[in-house]
Amino acid sequence: MAQATTRTRLAACLILNYRPPGMSIQFRRILAPIFVLLYIGITPAIAGEIHIAVAANFAPTLAQITRVFEKQTGHQVILASGSTGRHYAQIINGAPFDAFFAADAARPRLLEEAGIGIANSRYSYAIGRLMLWSPQPGVVNDTGAILSSARFHRLAIANPRLAPYGLAAKEVLEGMLQWEKLQDTLVRGENINQAFQFVHSGNAQLGFIAASQLAGRGKPAAGSHWLVPAELHTPILQQAIQLTNSDIARQFMEFALTSEARQIITKNGYDLPQRAAGKN
Repeated sequence: MAQATTRTRLAACLILNYRPPGMSIQFRRILAPIFVLLYIGITPAIAGEIHIAVAANFAPTLAQITRVFEKQTGHQVILASGSTGRHYAQIINGAPFDAFFAADAARPRLLEEAGIGIANSRYSYAIGRLMLWSPQPGVVNDTGAILSSARFHRLAIANPRLAPYGLAAKEVLEGMLQWEKLQDTLVRGENINQAFQFVHSGNAQLGFIAASQLAGRGKPAAGSHWLVPAELHTPILQQAIQLTNSDIARQFMEFALTSEARQIITKNGYDLPQRAAGKN
């Protein structure tokens, strides 16, 4: 706003001080408002700022997309990373986010149904993959057989009540009839990033993480891992929704569907859903 005011005053000063022969000061004062409007109309729009809530697993990927968007538009995008459940609770209680990139489809749908999200702005942007990982080679094989053994003391997962990746991990363990048996070994993180840190730091010998957390590190995954077959849990369909009428938020939502953004998403270990699947 201050920048717009400065531009207006500058335009007015230039016009009032422009004195061609035969033009009276009264005539210049009549023309000044007209030229101010023309001047403001042809100058580039002032860069703005938006705030986006993003699921912890997707935060590094969205940060890469954000850098490209900012470079192309001049706008600033501020990301807040956390669990999908925590963000959802904050949004329904009035947190001032312009958009929400969740790790599931349920919360964006609920926000749209409640009238908190902008109608018809919701879409699917990625399908997450679950991985069982240990930093130690030879610990995890390609079937996850260690989960049925007694060869570990701590297994990290994201909280199933807050994080869709945690819920998927619970479903896998239930399908293997290990959920109840492993309760004493579980170390729960609030989100998938905390689960990853438990394993990475050695506080847990293995854990369920997002495949993107290894793919996005830019180097071959250390240790051993099992890419969990997608049919062993409910698909981790990740959706986004616009929350305010901000034009910049609309631009960003559109940019996240471009081929440039989708290449970043696949490079970071995600599968791609059909375009605008959330709108069907």
